Amino acid sequence: MSNIPVGISTCLLGKEVRYDGGHKHSRYCTKVLAQHFDFRSICPELEAGLGVPRPAIHLREKDGELRLTDNKGTADHTEAMDDFIQQVMPSLADLRGYILMAKSPSCGMERIKIHDADGKVMNRDGRGLFAEALMKAYPLMPVEEEGRLNDNVLRENFIERVFAYDDWMLNVAGDKLTKQSLQDFHRRYKFALLAHSEKIYRQLGPMLADMKSEPLEDIADHYIRGFMEAMTQRVSRGAHVNAMNHLLGYLKNDMSAADKTVLLEQIDAYHRGEVPLVVPMTLLRLAQRREPVDYLSTQKYLTPYPDELGLRNNV
Repeated sequence: MSNIPVGISTCLLGKEVRYDGGHKHSRYCTKVLAQHFDFRSICPELEAGLGVPRPAIHLREKDGELRLTDNKGTADHTEAMDDFIQQVMPSLADLRGYILMAKSPSCGMERIKIHDADGKVMNRDGRGLFAEALMKAYPLMPVEEEGRLNDNVLRENFIERVFAYDDWMLNVAGDKLTKQSLQDFHRRYKFALLAHSEKIYRQLGPMLADMKSEPLEDIADHYIRGFMEAMTQRVSRGAHVNAMNHLLGYLKNDMSAADKTVLLEQIDAYHRGEVPLVVPMTLLRLAQRREPVDYLSTQKYLTPYPDELGLRNNV
């Protein structure tokens, strides 16, 4: 099987495309994630014709409009960037996620400086022009900044969302959409949803109970929007414990008293922060393998992404 297509800022792959001729090589992206993702790289500034090297640019508000200019305000690159964005955006529909370069007036996802007409910083609440267009065009697509991937929880959350979105696009979206494919997807992610947001979990189930209430395409659209909203929420230790205890309910009748005691001890140890999530989760997976329960065998909560990524070792 081919790897998952994911977009990335070109400089993160070690390409010397930044304004100063340098790069921002992310070894985690090229050495770890590249084993599972097929990266499609874009440098909006270079591909909009700004060249390398080039004067530093920033976002400047003029007459109520946001403009992309050089840091002296003498050259305006807004139209060139807008033209490139309009040209490239339709070609990104098959991507399952995107990793952006932080602090960039083109690629920055958040906290980008906005300058006034005189070049003074007005606020730091902006978003890069390319990032803004990307997130507007593909609101369901998981998007993250490379620097934030250093946070164990954010990294695990982003990668889990990429794999879930890929599942949706491969097995439910477009001509794959049927009542059965939608219900099967929901069934695979029940425990994951419960962990991320019990509130949304309890909303999405009833949504699929009456599949004749509105056109199937509309139901699917409402569902995946709610699903991806839930998946963006960080999972607390308490929420993981709740999901694991629900899962354990399907296994406890087939487990020995000793095995159940050990598992409960490790769930409690995880709740106290003494062991990472991988410890009780591994015991749950072993219990499922010893006495398989069909309903649990498809649960993505148990295996949301390849084990070799080791993400649950650190959360």
